[in-house]
Amino acid sequence: MLQKQPGSAVNAKFHKMKICEVVNSVLVKVMKTFIGPRLRRLRSDAKQTQAEMAKALGISTSYVNMLEKNERSVSVPVLLRLFESYGVDWRDIADEDDGATLADVRTVFQDPLFDAHRPDLPQLRALISHCPDIARSLLQLHRSYLATSDQLLGLANASESDLGILRASPEAVVHDFFRNNKNHFPELEHAASEFWRGEKMHTDDVYAALKIRLSEKLGIRTELVPVADMPNALREYDEDDKTLRISEGLDHPNRTFQLVHVIALIEHSGLIDTVLSRLDVDEEAGLNRCRVELANYFAAAVLMPYEVFLEEALACKYDFAHLALRFGVSFEQACHRATTLQRETARGVPFFFLRIDKAGNVTKRFNSTGFHLAEYGGACPRLDVHTSFRSPGGVIPQFVEMPDGKRFFVFARTVNRPRLTRHTQDKRLAIAMGCSLEHLDSIGYAEEFRLSSPKATEIGINCRICPRGNCDQRAHNAMILNEPVDVRRRGPTRYAT
Repeated sequence: MLQKQPGSAVNAKFHKMKICEVVNSVLVKVMKTFIGPRLRRLRSDAKQTQAEMAKALGISTSYVNMLEKNERSVSVPVLLRLFESYGVDWRDIADEDDGATLADVRTVFQDPLFDAHRPDLPQLRALISHCPDIARSLLQLHRSYLATSDQLLGLANASESDLGILRASPEAVVHDFFRNNKNHFPELEHAASEFWRGEKMHTDDVYAALKIRLSEKLGIRTELVPVADMPNALREYDEDDKTLRISEGLDHPNRTFQLVHVIALIEHSGLIDTVLSRLDVDEEAGLNRCRVELANYFAAAVLMPYEVFLEEALACKYDFAHLALRFGVSFEQACHRATTLQRETARGVPFFFLRIDKAGNVTKRFNSTGFHLAEYGGACPRLDVHTSFRSPGGVIPQFVEMPDGKRFFVFARTVNRPRLTRHTQDKRLAIAMGCSLEHLDSIGYAEEFRLSSPKATEIGINCRICPRGNCDQRAHNAMILNEPVDVRRRGPTRYAT
């Protein structure tokens, strides 16, 4: 009965004991953390002077001043009073991830832009400790710089009428949205895990089971259509007569994938809308592109269940040919699924995924790494994803180094698009998968490389923004290099300095 009386002394004592438990559980970390900038921000938000905060906390004004200057560490009693007086979650003050911020800031200063004035580690620690807002602003500014540099690829040759299209690029919307969500959507993963309601479905039975589900649950008839009857589409859903038409041009894995995709758009439209509500975009083009990719994400999660796929991937060291056969999907679908395995409690290798056509145009990109993927134009010609067209179906491994010094292991392979007529026989694309070198032991494609320790190939994002001045593969003068060409000499290319 006493616990049901909010104002009772017993309840107050119990409440204070719970607060003490929370504080003591992380006391060690707190005592190693200075909270000056965060305390100053809290006081500023409360529109208080140091004297007013000191009175609220029952301490001296000089003590508040020392705390804000990081000249004193915070005590447990003061943390308790902060909790009681300001109603803040104390972790907002004492549990910020300074380690991650430090790593991000160090990465920024590896950019060649800062070669002349690169701060040392103690300076960076001081920046984060005393001026965390400036550190976060620096990170945001550098991300904007990279994004702007990337956009220069398209803007350089764009007419005035093209500028609006480039700024509103649906592909950029998709990439940024997926990247901001670390290429992982827990809501869709959960819905996909409930798709079969606990029934274990054999790969060979999935297609038939999906057709039955469409028919019995949604009243949709599935029809396999000759290419001649649907020459310009691979899938078409007629809402009026409740018919889903699938082209004969699709192979079995892709027919199956399209059925789950349509089910996602119909059965889980509300869930997809909920995910899209986090996207700060109003344009229909960007929203629809994201809707399609989220339905693709759901379909991949249904056909390649998270835990089972991750276990198999680790066991076979990410042999994507094996994974494609094991789960009845295409090589490309298996690669794409691997980029989404970013659950905090069961994380796979963080990959980037890049797909290009024979002209070098980037046609699809997903990223859960620090590798920067160009939005417009082609990828770096030194990247062996281009070479893979010479050896269709073969996996080509490569070590690469970015201008900022980051190194990655990349492997590339061609994939086939549907061949609908004799006039469309060669529609190959090439995909590249890459990860940082710390994950090499998990990647079977890297086993021979680890034995020979080859030199990394120096690459860039794209010629127009790559700072490597004397690259023998340069196709354009870099917009960020201002040094004029020396007319008295001829370098490896006409753009060499």
